[in-house]
Amino acid sequence: MKHFAVGALLLGAMSLPALADYTLIAPANPGGGWDQTARTMQEVMQAEGISPSVQVVNVPGAGGTIGLAQFASQNSGNADALIVGGYVMVGAILTNNAPVSLADVTPIARLTGEYEAIVVPASSPIQTIGDLAEALKADPGAVSWAGGSAGGTDHIAVGLIAKAAGVDPTKINYIAFSGGGEALAAILGSQVTAGVSSLGEFQAQVEAGTLRLLAVSSEERLPGVDAPTLKEAGLDVVLQNWRMVAAAPGLSEEQKAKVTADIEKLAKSKGWQDQLTAKGWVDTYLSGAEFDAQLAEDIAATEAVLKDIGLVK
Repeated sequence: MKHFAVGALLLGAMSLPALADYTLIAPANPGGGWDQTARTMQEVMQAEGISPSVQVVNVPGAGGTIGLAQFASQNSGNADALIVGGYVMVGAILTNNAPVSLADVTPIARLTGEYEAIVVPASSPIQTIGDLAEALKADPGAVSWAGGSAGGTDHIAVGLIAKAAGVDPTKINYIAFSGGGEALAAILGSQVTAGVSSLGEFQAQVEAGTLRLLAVSSEERLPGVDAPTLKEAGLDVVLQNWRMVAAAPGLSEEQKAKVTADIEKLAKSKGWQDQLTAKGWVDTYLSGAEFDAQLAEDIAATEAVLKDIGLVK
């Protein structure tokens, strides 16, 4: 009986699916939202026992499209490879007329959403979002903005702010950086007038008093955030940056289901929920056919906005 019991246990253990060692591409330099998302996924997936090993690899450039192209070409059929993407990547694909798009990989799930924040250095004479809007109206080119990649959420936010202020959005002086760390250094060094990025990327510096938070792009004021919305300031702009994870192209249905199950475990874990709270990320988890439909809608809406503010013809 003992032999039978041990044999049954061994047989049961052998039939359990092996845990995957994942390689996770963050298609930007360290310090930005994609990098933060990837490293948070790494930490939680390992801590929660979803994967024994998650390796994060940074492949920066062109709003994530360089990393996306490399990922798609090198990983066909590889169920252990993942890439972080989102709104910024959708915009960059359109503005760069990139040869590779999200149609060339296997979208798995939307994970988080985060609102945009507009900041200036603490030493700036600009005290309010109203002051910044007035400066923009007076001379759009004299107001320089640091943000992420051209055509991404940050760029779109500045274009929408300009349009809401009655300024030609094609006249804005937007300086694109490939990583959040580089943009932050330019803002802190007063090399630009203002900065725009997801709130979480500025939070530590705002709390430390080195940056002044002027406004956020949410519909209503955010709990615990001492700043008005753009709408409160008379600028009718609401914008949320969402982030997603995709798998490689060429996966079987069984492989896709396994990856989706792992990402669902991540999204529903206590460790992930704790990180969302700590970082101020909104839980926007969505997968399967619903996510595929939402992604198609988001791509169409992003293209419409980019045309509206003159970034895509």
